[in-house]
Amino acid sequence: MHFKPVTLAISFFFGACTLVQAGPKVLIKTSHGDIKVELNEEKAPLSVKNFLSYLNDGFFNGTVFHRVMPNFMIQGGGFELKKDGVIEQKPTKAPIENESKNGLKNERGTLAMARTPDPHSATAQFFINHKDNTDLDYPSFDGWGYAVFGKVIEGLEVVDKIAALPTTSKTLVARRGDETREAEMEDVPEENVVIESVKLITE
Repeated sequence: MHFKPVTLAISFFFGACTLVQAGPKVLIKTSHGDIKVELNEEKAPLSVKNFLSYLNDGFFNGTVFHRVMPNFMIQGGGFELKKDGVIEQKPTKAPIENESKNGLKNERGTLAMARTPDPHSATAQFFINHKDNTDLDYPSFDGWGYAVFGKVIEGLEVVDKIAALPTTSKTLVARRGDETREAEMEDVPEENVVIESVKLITE
């Protein structure tokens, strides 16, 4: 009789575990290998919905990882490699609300929304943390932080490979609204890292 409550507690524990739903899984196919990620709809619903809307539009296909900093992060999803070799920023949808208060940490292998100094400016660009970047967690240096919305579940070695690529300064075409201008940017891979496709592989 004394063991019955323990048995019930264990049964309840395992029963509760079965209720946990895995998030959508996405395959990011790059010119340097595949990266599989799991998105966290529960903790970052706005960021995940936003990411999937761009995915469904095919927005990420043909974009590049345009900013690579080893022992920090790799950033992409906003600049397209044109047929003439020019790397140009794509027009985006409206920015979303910052979800950095969701409790998810900028740990190695996590995905987070890139943004400008405006906390609520994230659109299509995202980055993958190459190491634990606790200084990017809420409240960070500006009272907000960078919203994590997923994690790499396969292909972290591909992230490492991209992070190790030689970088340089390149002239990219940046965008502000409908206007474009050439801009010198640092930490751009010498060899283009193309995001060939981003596809949902499970709901």
